[in-house]
Amino acid sequence: MINLTLKHFRYFDALARIGHFGRAAEACSISQPALSSQIKELETMLGAPLVERAARQIRLTTLGEEFLVRARKVLTDVEEMAELARLSDGPLQGTLRIGVIPTVAPYLLPAIIQALSERLPGLELMPRESITKSLVEDLLQSRLDVIVAALPISEPALREFALFEEDFVLVRSAKDADRPVPSPDKLQEMKLLLLEEGHCFRDQALSFCDMRPSDPSLVMEGSSLATLVQMVSAGLGLTLIPEMAVPLETASAKLSISRFPKKTPKRTIGMVWRKTSPLHKQLMTLGAIVRQVGQARIEQLQV
Repeated sequence: MINLTLKHFRYFDALARIGHFGRAAEACSISQPALSSQIKELETMLGAPLVERAARQIRLTTLGEEFLVRARKVLTDVEEMAELARLSDGPLQGTLRIGVIPTVAPYLLPAIIQALSERLPGLELMPRESITKSLVEDLLQSRLDVIVAALPISEPALREFALFEEDFVLVRSAKDADRPVPSPDKLQEMKLLLLEEGHCFRDQALSFCDMRPSDPSLVMEGSSLATLVQMVSAGLGLTLIPEMAVPLETASAKLSISRFPKKTPKRTIGMVWRKTSPLHKQLMTLGAIVRQVGQARIEQLQV
């Protein structure tokens, strides 16, 4: 009889996801020898290797790939069974793991936490900030309960709940304040500063300007909106940012903030969770609260 445990599944999942014994052990809060021992024990029980070991990185064998799919399904099912303990006709309680994209988290997350602490006092949020691709992967693997991101995600296993729409604004040097707002095709001829690859806001800005990622007009890629705004302030070009970011990111710089008069670029921010989550009813209620927070913030900015 093979005595597989959830510990085996979790350790193997971490190793497959991270691809390195040392870093996977650190993520699991155990020593590298302990992790290696658990993986070796798992392989012994299965009667075949799951990974090809190299000096710097591991590679899954064919069996390892197949076992990973089944192991992750088991882990997802276990997480959802644990969530059943939180189901009731009352409000959501306990710990909720929520992921938020970087172009939303600094500007909306504090208000969300405050609102939920008042409306759902039994709920403890565990927020994580990361790019959309990472958050979706963590959500699918049950490492997160819900995420806040730009829609659509278009993943068949996930449910999307729209919260609010948000305009993009143009950030230019203060000396350009009296100049007309350029049209999207004119932006193609200017020095446009955008977030680095992996950020969905970058893709949305490129789409609005009908530009390719390799376009020579893109003179810089930044890791944050704060960096882009400071570069605009230094005279290196112009950029687009979501209107939620304006108060925080432009407070200490002399800049020109303009809205587009026609064909206003915008995005839809929403909550996303697994279709199989037993917390669906509670997450709908939570989503209604977050929607109120987001819409109120946008209305304040448009006054």
